[in-house]
Amino acid sequence: MAIKIPALGAIYIESCRRFGVPASSGFLSSLFKADVKRSRNEVCILEILLDHVKDIDFHPVLEVTTRISESEIEAVDVLNESSCALNGEYALLLIRSIGQKLRIVDLQDLSFGKDFLRDLSQRGLQCQVLNLRSSHFRKLNLVGEFMWLHSLNLDYSTTLSSFREDCFSCMPNLMCLSMCETRISNLWTTIAALSKLHSLVELRFQNWLCCNDVGSSGSSSGDDQTGPSQPSDPTFPDLPPVGLDLLMDLDAMTENALRNLLPFSMNQNFQITNDESSDDSEVDFSIHLDNSHMDSSSNAPPGWNREINLLSEVSSAALSKQNGEESSEGASSGHVTDVSFKYISEHASPICFEKHYREYMIASIPQLKVLDNLPIRNIDREMANVTFFKHFEYLPYRRNDKENVVSILQKREIRAKHSNLRIPKQMPLDPAGRSPYFYTRSLCAAKMGSSAWPCLQSLSITSNILGDENRSFRPRQFEYHPTNSGLMVFGTLDGEVVVVNHEKQKIVSYIASLGAMNSVLGLCWLKKYPSKLIAGSDNGSLKLYDIQHVPSTSNSMHAGYGSVTFDEFDQLTSVHVNSTDELFLASGYSKNVALYDLNSGRRLQVFTDMHQEHINVVKFSNHSPTIFATSSFDQDVKMWDLRQNPIRPCYTASSAKGNVMVCFSPDDHYLLVSAVDNEVKQLLAADGSLHLDFEIPSTGSSQNYTRSYYLNGKDYIISGSCDEHVVRVCCAQTGRRLRDISLEGKAPGSSMFVQSLRGDPFRAFNMSILAAYTRPSSKSEIVKVNLLASSECNKESCPGGSSFPFNSMGG
Repeated sequence: MAIKIPALGAIYIESCRRFGVPASSGFLSSLFKADVKRSRNEVCILEILLDHVKDIDFHPVLEVTTRISESEIEAVDVLNESSCALNGEYALLLIRSIGQKLRIVDLQDLSFGKDFLRDLSQRGLQCQVLNLRSSHFRKLNLVGEFMWLHSLNLDYSTTLSSFREDCFSCMPNLMCLSMCETRISNLWTTIAALSKLHSLVELRFQNWLCCNDVGSSGSSSGDDQTGPSQPSDPTFPDLPPVGLDLLMDLDAMTENALRNLLPFSMNQNFQITNDESSDDSEVDFSIHLDNSHMDSSSNAPPGWNREINLLSEVSSAALSKQNGEESSEGASSGHVTDVSFKYISEHASPICFEKHYREYMIASIPQLKVLDNLPIRNIDREMANVTFFKHFEYLPYRRNDKENVVSILQKREIRAKHSNLRIPKQMPLDPAGRSPYFYTRSLCAAKMGSSAWPCLQSLSITSNILGDENRSFRPRQFEYHPTNSGLMVFGTLDGEVVVVNHEKQKIVSYIASLGAMNSVLGLCWLKKYPSKLIAGSDNGSLKLYDIQHVPSTSNSMHAGYGSVTFDEFDQLTSVHVNSTDELFLASGYSKNVALYDLNSGRRLQVFTDMHQEHINVVKFSNHSPTIFATSSFDQDVKMWDLRQNPIRPCYTASSAKGNVMVCFSPDDHYLLVSAVDNEVKQLLAADGSLHLDFEIPSTGSSQNYTRSYYLNGKDYIISGSCDEHVVRVCCAQTGRRLRDISLEGKAPGSSMFVQSLRGDPFRAFNMSILAAYTRPSSKSEIVKVNLLASSECNKESCPGGSSFPFNSMGG
């Protein structure tokens, strides 16, 4: 027979007497309220408010909670409305002792500390609804068992920026997930994490509300508040009725019209709370919410489906009609009883401002029914699929299905055996296999499809050969060696030139500045003489070094050892050697370009006034020793030929903004041009005509210097900017986005940005990124990225960092 609620009260009072503590009036009141609900034939729910429980109350309350499974109480809600004095370990014991009758856990988890969160995330809970608030962890890693959980609310987690790879893997019944006003921004890792939630039907990264033309808002909180406005209900704000014509017309809103409705800028800075106790432990999630209570007659948070109910006020017949006869025409507003409504976004996470965010989400989560309070219709899903395949690549080289690496290898071996028996005119077994790179590309696609979290590893240099184990460098520029897959050179802000074996992470040659150079902005290896390189600094110094003749220790260094010095080029930003290693060019903060002879060491000529503003980068073609291109902040890219003693360019191509970078494709068929603020285009090298506009969204910053390079030959391009923490990988033939790589610093608040980047010429889908940091006291880092390996290959996937002057130019 079930234990009566008054009997539970008696057990509690007797336990208090035995432990010598006064009975808590708050806990007794909760028992009384539960008994009243039972007497009224309502759902008998016991609400335990942890604010009223102290450490001395723990044992008496625990005796009651362990007996709840035997009692007539039907469900238990555990709430925490303010700072709680209860020990975190005690709080978890109480919560877990309730067992399967645990319904809602609503906690201000900062009160209980890191150990509480670590235990919660690793062992899980049996609750149905989980609301977490106010922690300062940045990576979500709920790997414990949450078998009963159907609703998870993580709103206002202003430090939550990413997910661990196995997050959500133990939530088979999760249906509703809300992450408004978090710092989540990466579409690919987000979808990879959410793909484990096979029951997910409702997802929210923002609140789409409606307001009329007069200016009334669906939220009680105004947009003019200095802090983040909080809806009256922490789960969903009150919404006015939504017109059917408005719902039907949403999919026809243009990208610009949609973005104009958003009250937040893409450059919105999310305030990060620094907490010295925060770390990168397995428990990485954070929340900040208002107080949230649950309706005793519902198994979901109040308002979670409120917007669905409001939308359902439209007649079912009308909704049925729209699924069969959906219109593609519409605007950003509709009319309901002569009142015009428009969509307004509130509490949006950065991911909402990614181009085609809604379509990407809908196409990637086929079972999803509601996104950001808006129902997903048949036409929405159809249009999302069209948009996805137009603008995104699911896998490299247009592979549409994930394959197993072993299966691909088996197919390759079977084909190799059959090739010996094939008659000369026989067609290949796989028509797509006529390309000699077919299996290599298939293997790349299979490896990349295995994990959305690439392996990121800091280039850690062993510096004890310099006599100082604590020595650190501040890289400013770097280049892979063109013929030796293990070598890389980087120049520092202190004028040093360091040649490293980046595979073994050891220094090969070290060239000290000794006052001769400032920041090294120009580096270029010679091709026919692989031990030689050109280095140029911003004070105009230009030297040719032979690393075979450069000592590897600083003790034997002196100015000019093993080097050839050239005439200075003031305010240098770029150097580049031609294909025959006979000539090199230098450009900088001027309208001129200087031509040097490598054999004689002389400056042959200075070409003046080649542009209207300074020339940031000059590049020779990869195969013709006389053809070169210049990119300038006058918005022009120009092609030149030394055989014409360049007086006028072969042609001029213009950008909308100042050009930061230009480079030739490996076969010299294309020019890749990068202008300020993500204006990236591919031109035909023959005449400068536009071949492809990558349409990367701009940020609105005039200081957002963008650099782009080729990856995997001319198959893909990588692009990054110094005001953003993301590197974009796009197909060089279609412009479709393959993947975004997000950089994150270890310490809270340490934002990382892309100062420079290069594709690895020897390894498919490998690159290195020169990372810049906002904290002046931090170290600078070169981060190696392997898109074909999982982040599991290196748990310390993201380095800590340092700052760079973002207005420095160079490639």
